[in-house]
Amino acid sequence: MENQGTAIEVEELTKAYPGGKTALAGVSCVVNRGEIFGFLGPNGSGKTTMVRILVTLLQMTSGVARVGGFDTRDQADRVRELIGYAGQSVGVDDDLTVGENLVLGGVLHGVARDDVRRQVDLLLDVLSLNEVADARAGRLSGGLRRRLDLAQALVHRPAVLFLDEPTTGLDPQSRNALWGLLRHVSENGTTVFLTTQYLEEADRACDRVAILDEGRLVRVGTPGDLKDEVGGGRLMLSL
Repeated sequence: MENQGTAIEVEELTKAYPGGKTALAGVSCVVNRGEIFGFLGPNGSGKTTMVRILVTLLQMTSGVARVGGFDTRDQADRVRELIGYAGQSVGVDDDLTVGENLVLGGVLHGVARDDVRRQVDLLLDVLSLNEVADARAGRLSGGLRRRLDLAQALVHRPAVLFLDEPTTGLDPQSRNALWGLLRHVSENGTTVFLTTQYLEEADRACDRVAILDEGRLVRVGTPGDLKDEVGGGRLMLSL
């Protein structure tokens, strides 16, 4: 991976909810352009809160977060122009077909129709959605809906792609296709920021990994470096 600048900058980011629960406690990190960067941690560690702040769906309590050089608080519209996002909940239109969902997503992001068609064809093929391209999304299985949601996040070729536990509900074949697709888009300049609970996924997919526990950043490094730190070639998290 060639470092061509900074895609995401987070400085002393905190998020405290009413009642005293602190989801993030002074997190700072930098993600390089074209990097696949993983946030690894157990449920409740603050991973989803971090993603929701970076995609402008949630306001931080204090600190600074920038995506593509734009402040997520004061320049949210500019951030949204740059990003793709697939959260833990699938967000597709059940009344549209698979193909229509993807075309609509591209058009809403201002992609020319000819370019949208080519990108839709690519994603249908890579994510094994060709056979259901004309099926209504509301009739799909949970796994197929998940694949469609991931395709929607990619259809406009975002500069920064956010994926919150992207393999949830995917079969092994679809997981393999996803990792190959993420590596492809990364090599073509897209920055990928994903969350996961599983070290083996981070080890396989990510250039670097940040370990988050109870809202605090514990370690940042390559998967190999993190495993070497603890010895034995593997890293144990208490889930």
